Amino acid sequence: MMKIFRNIRQKLAAENSVAKYLRYAIGEIFLVVIGILIALQVNNWNELRKQNVADTEFLKGVKKDLIQDRQYIKLVLKEMDSKIEAFDLLNSKVFLKSQNNNKTSIDSFLQIYFKLGNPTFYPVSGSFQAAVSGNLINNYKNKEITASIIKLYNSTYSRLIDNGRILNERWAYLRKKYIHQYRTGNFHITDNKMFSEILDDMYYHYLELQWYRGVLKDTLNEIDVLLKKINDEIL
Repeated sequence: MMKIFRNIRQKLAAENSVAKYLRYAIGEIFLVVIGILIALQVNNWNELRKQNVADTEFLKGVKKDLIQDRQYIKLVLKEMDSKIEAFDLLNSKVFLKSQNNNKTSIDSFLQIYFKLGNPTFYPVSGSFQAAVSGNLINNYKNKEITASIIKLYNSTYSRLIDNGRILNERWAYLRKKYIHQYRTGNFHITDNKMFSEILDDMYYHYLELQWYRGVLKDTLNEIDVLLKKINDEIL
C-alpha cells in the first residue's frame, strides 16, 4: 500500500501538477486519519471486551466465595441456636426451682453448651483480596455492586471478626474454668448457689452469643441481596 502511494506521489510530482498533488495529499491524510480512528476503535473494543471478561470473572469469583460464606454462616447459626436453647432451658423457671431434682438433666444441657465449642465466622475472601492487591477493584464498571462488595468485606466482615474475637475470649475463660467438669461429664451442682454461679458465668457468653447471632443474620441478609445483584449482572 505504501509503495502504491509512493508511486502516485512520484507520478504527480513528475507531472508538476500542484492542484492534483494537493488533492492527493489531502486524500492520503484523510485515509491515514481514518485508519488511525479505525485502529483506535478496534483497540477500544478489545479493551472493553477484556474489561467485560475481567468484570465477569471477578463477580463469579466473589459469588463463589459468598456462597461458601453463606453456608458457613448457616452452620455457625445452627450450632449457636443449640447453645442458646440449652442455656434458655437451664435458665428457665423449671430448672431454677428444682435443680436438685434435675441434676442429670442439668449436666446433660451443660454438656451440650460446652461440647459444641464456640463457632465463629471467618469469611472466604480470595477473589476480593486478589482484586484489591492487584489494584483492580476500582476498575470494574458496575460501581454500585463494587461499593456493596467493598462494604461487605471491609465493614460488615470486619465487625463480625471483631465480635467473634470477643466471643472467643469469653469462651476461653469458660472452658478454662469448667474444663474438669466438662471432661468428667459431672458439673457437681449440689446447691442453688453453685448452679447460680455457673449460670452467671455462662450468661455473659450467652449475651454475646445472642448479639453475634443477630449480626450474623443481618450479614446473611446482606449476602443474599448482594448475590441477587451479582446474578442479575452476570446474566
